[in-house]
Amino acid sequence: MQPCDLNASDAVRKMTTRELSPIELLESCLARIETVNGTINAITAMDIPRAREDANAAEQAYAKGGELPSLLGLPVGIKDLNKTQGLRTTYGSLLHANDVPTEDEALVVRLRRAGAIILAKTNTPEYGSGSNTNNKVFGATCNPYDLERTPGGSSGGSAAALATGMLPLAHGSDTGGSLRNPATWSGVVGFRPTPGLVGREGRTLNYTHFSVQGPMGRNVTDAALMMTGLAGNEDRDALSSFVDASAFRHLADVDVSKLRVAWSTDFGGTAPIDDGIRQSFEGVIKQISSAFGICDERHPNFEDARDIFWTLRCVYYLASHSERVANHRDILSPNIVSNVEAGMGMSLADVARAERDWARLYAEFQTYFADIDLLIVPGNAVSPFLIADGIPKSVGGKVMENYVDASLVRSALTLTGHPVIAIPAGLDEVGMPFGVQIVGKRRGDFDLLSAAKAIETMIQANPALVFGRPNISNYGQ
Repeated sequence: MQPCDLNASDAVRKMTTRELSPIELLESCLARIETVNGTINAITAMDIPRAREDANAAEQAYAKGGELPSLLGLPVGIKDLNKTQGLRTTYGSLLHANDVPTEDEALVVRLRRAGAIILAKTNTPEYGSGSNTNNKVFGATCNPYDLERTPGGSSGGSAAALATGMLPLAHGSDTGGSLRNPATWSGVVGFRPTPGLVGREGRTLNYTHFSVQGPMGRNVTDAALMMTGLAGNEDRDALSSFVDASAFRHLADVDVSKLRVAWSTDFGGTAPIDDGIRQSFEGVIKQISSAFGICDERHPNFEDARDIFWTLRCVYYLASHSERVANHRDILSPNIVSNVEAGMGMSLADVARAERDWARLYAEFQTYFADIDLLIVPGNAVSPFLIADGIPKSVGGKVMENYVDASLVRSALTLTGHPVIAIPAGLDEVGMPFGVQIVGKRRGDFDLLSAAKAIETMIQANPALVFGRPNISNYGQ
């Protein structure tokens, strides 16, 4: 095992005890990137000189000892949708292909303050629009377990970099599942926090909790560790609030036998699911259900979730991209164009209806969650699709009306505002990584992470649900 293969928490422990140098860790990551990234195409830009300066500073800090920042010496990847000082930031768009920001945005500042080494940017579809990771600037990112398949999106570059040992931690964002989708398909962990917990300036619409920023790691503990640097107030974010980010450094011990769990494969038939995924998910539930105090099949009412999400997503796209589509339609992703055009065909009455229905769905979900601790659902509706095929046109025999319909098992959960984590749980019917989403109580991020760690431990003790890291030995051959 090379230093870059260490989980982030283990690397911090070894650096603290001086068994590992931050310089050694960084150089190991750089060597792995040199070996792997030409095949995977997960990392789009690097700032090696500054990273080496930061690693040297971290080495001196560890030698000095005392109270140290939580992420000290850990190389981190930032999704290519977020500004990083002196580090190329393209948004996956030809419109920004050569942009190099002069300053970090707030969450990057917080990560640096927590000791993280901002080494790289990770690939994303244009403006994060899509459940695969492909754009006209850098091309497609490949799934580490099958190079012909997608790792998911839109945080696919981060997920693939983690899975292959290029980075110990990576950042992502999530609207309809952009942290959870690639985590599931790449065999890593993605955490969608409560909206506002990770404050970010530049919110397009002040009071929508659709888009959040969050961590990705190789296990739950690492995702929680990254929250110590990500979480924080930002006054320019209308949803942001003060939080003690240090609490995420030490998760609580949870007795799973006392957890009250509900599970649902497809929200009572609302979310389209392929038969193979249904079998994989229900097989996982069969393996783990007896460990909980209560584990019952129970469906939330998401009957209107598809129309709510599509309408309000189009509002967001109109606010964000209508001028771009008017002026640069020929070079923009079809996903962006189609979202804007769909929004143009809607009325204020359509938006008002969606907002009203969203309020009702949210209120009903609070009642649904009143006597349970967790909801467990599949991580995705389908197996990772072939890059050449693109987003599936049908799921479970049902034709998709638009490109986000296949994401309803994830996007419906976005509407609830609850924190959601995706963790690995074996392989699916085609031998690709499979995972589950675990939903926690409203603003119960710490409790959810703690419970997810306990469930992860239980899953890892079950040989039927464990799989190894991708085989990178034949990359480039």
